[in-house]
Amino acid sequence: MADLGKLLLGFGIVMVVLGCLLLLASQLTGKVPWFGRLPGDIYIERGSWRFYFPLGTSLVVSVVLSLLLWLFARR
Repeated sequence: MADLGKLLLGFGIVMVVLGCLLLLASQLTGKVPWFGRLPGDIYIERGSWRFYFPLGTSLVVSVVLSLLLWLFARR
């Protein structure tokens, strides 16, 4: 039962961190003009219809997070 409690506490901490990152990202909108507009991001606009898929941005974020997790998991 203690392991389940630790697992739930860990998930809660991760959710709080992700929520803080989302709030920070919303504050940076417009202040970091290249974020979300990298080469490889797909943006299609046809009349009133828009499609946006941040492929390049997703790859950059994935590489950065993978490197950070790899550095912290080495201990």
